[in-house]
Amino acid sequence: MNRVLRNFKLSTFNLQLVICFSLFTVHHSLLSAQNRKIDSLRSVLKAAQTDTGKVSALNNLCEAMWRTGYYDSSMANALRAKAMAEKIITSTDSLIIKAGKNGLAGADKVIGIIFRHRGNFPKALEYELDALALCQQTGNADGIGSNMGNIGIIYWNTGNFDKALEYYLKALDINTASGNKLHMAANIGNIGILYRLKGNYTKALEYERKALELQKQIGDKSGVATNMGNIGLIYLHEGRYDSSLIYDLRALVILKKIGEQGGIAINYSNIGNTYIYLKNYTLSKAYLDSAMNLAKKLNEKEQIKNIYGDMYDLDSATGNYAQEVKDFKSFITYRDSLINEANTKKTVETEMNYEFDQKQAMEKAEQDKKDAVTEQERKKQMVIRNAFMAGFVLMIALAFFIFRGYRQKQRAHIIITEQKKEVEQQKAIVEEKNKDITASIRYASRIQQALLTTEDYIGKHLQDYFILFKPRDIVSGDFYWAYSEKGILYFACCDCTGHGVPGAFMSLLNISMLNESVVERKITSPDLILNAIRTSVINALNPDGKSETKDGMDCSLIALDTQKGTLQVACANNPTWIISSPLAERKLTEIAPDKMPVGIQDVEYKPFTLNTVNLKKGDCVYLFTDGFADQFGGEKGKKFKYKQLQALLIANAHKRMSTQKEVLNKAFEEWKGGLEQVDDVLVIGIRV
Repeated sequence: MNRVLRNFKLSTFNLQLVICFSLFTVHHSLLSAQNRKIDSLRSVLKAAQTDTGKVSALNNLCEAMWRTGYYDSSMANALRAKAMAEKIITSTDSLIIKAGKNGLAGADKVIGIIFRHRGNFPKALEYELDALALCQQTGNADGIGSNMGNIGIIYWNTGNFDKALEYYLKALDINTASGNKLHMAANIGNIGILYRLKGNYTKALEYERKALELQKQIGDKSGVATNMGNIGLIYLHEGRYDSSLIYDLRALVILKKIGEQGGIAINYSNIGNTYIYLKNYTLSKAYLDSAMNLAKKLNEKEQIKNIYGDMYDLDSATGNYAQEVKDFKSFITYRDSLINEANTKKTVETEMNYEFDQKQAMEKAEQDKKDAVTEQERKKQMVIRNAFMAGFVLMIALAFFIFRGYRQKQRAHIIITEQKKEVEQQKAIVEEKNKDITASIRYASRIQQALLTTEDYIGKHLQDYFILFKPRDIVSGDFYWAYSEKGILYFACCDCTGHGVPGAFMSLLNISMLNESVVERKITSPDLILNAIRTSVINALNPDGKSETKDGMDCSLIALDTQKGTLQVACANNPTWIISSPLAERKLTEIAPDKMPVGIQDVEYKPFTLNTVNLKKGDCVYLFTDGFADQFGGEKGKKFKYKQLQALLIANAHKRMSTQKEVLNKAFEEWKGGLEQVDDVLVIGIRV
């Protein structure tokens, strides 16, 4: 039994994530939290008394701004910090000069990062090299490691993976020596990216997992999200699309919470690309559209180009040839724009070397005129080489435009030829999408049913019982769960937040938590089981302790010792009823619940109450959710209510449990009549 339950846990979590993020929005409250952080940093800046303090505060403000997507504001403040720092280093005080150089290095680093995000790699390298030189002068190990890592990213963006790896390894050595786990994790993750790009997925996964563990240790949420997204890309390349989707969606949740807009755009794009492989074209388009809107807002040209490429793949997969031509044209336009800005990847590398060598020559020129003459000659040679390479690039570009014109003409011909069939094709696509969505939900229902404890298993431990289970939709937020250990039968009747798809997600999560608490952790007391599940739910759904939703479940959990005739009960919002034997007396006793859910709540978290009852042979125990009592119907269209449900159970308690189930089902259907079922229904009866 334990092995079967564990085998279900991974598929359970896969499904819950896919269902949970079927629809998504960027939470304005989370962005507001980021804006509050920026406002707080502005207050720190305003309160700074010294110029060095102001430079430091400005650099911290720039960091928060670019991570939140305010690139223009970040650049403006970084230039302001740079100007102030340049004045500081004219001081005669060595300590102030050192602080000024570190502040200047921080400003140059931010400016370099923004140029990199805008696709201007030569400028990005220029500022990163300036920052690196300043950090080397002051002996700032953390700054040196950070700048080397950023230079590695620039080489990666321009396709020079060997050079990027060289800088990552240098940065990692420096970070390890200084004990800076934040920068260590970033560089380990970047090395993993390079192995992925080279096709060594085993090595890539090894590095990304190592980086993820470090990010979790230091609590860097941005880093955790980045590594999860990188792992998702590895799984995508390996064809493990469900696993890829899990990591991308986990990363997206974190990025939305911290408001990191650039990362959100990248994850939207990755998720949309994964859904193409999963043939869920509706969700693919939704995510890619969101990625495009955000990338354009941030003016992330490299990302916009990549998203148009993904959209082109989606158009091709769905047969949308007219849109395919438009998206391909946009892809080429942005790619050409980046080519013009960076003079192709090889020219970018040449300019990077030129900028670095030029900086070295300028520093030496003040001391040695002979070196200056040599440098001038070198520049002339480079101009000649660059002119040759530019001509070569123009030839390639001309050949490409000719090829593109030919291909566009080909596609235009196909579109004209297929125009008459287009309406029927679109209709077929829509019908197929609707069919796929319904099939997916039905498949989810089969998985949910498979995770419920089977009646064959329950029948081995109970002689007379019934389970009346009537989901409102295809999938359900109500569920039941049973497990026997050492002669004690644990039985849970649970109602999760919501119903349908959201409720099903919560039910799968809570089934997993029950298995973990009882089967794996061996917790035996019902009250302690509910306490443990509540903690796990809060950690899973609300790790930062702030939430506007009250996710969780109402639950009645019993531990029945049939040999000793004892019953232990813990109830969250839903009571447990016992009808005593002899049944002729039909006395109903209610075990009142704790008025709190197993999950997130506004009030103080208190331990759940343990109730112990001695039972006699023939006593009947009833567990239920609120769906039966809350059903509207009857002549006046009112709720069935608990009082009427009590009367119905008391009147039929002497009958076999299978007969009681038929009576309850008939009563429910007659009461409901032609009205819709308002909630999932679950009633469980057990005769001792």
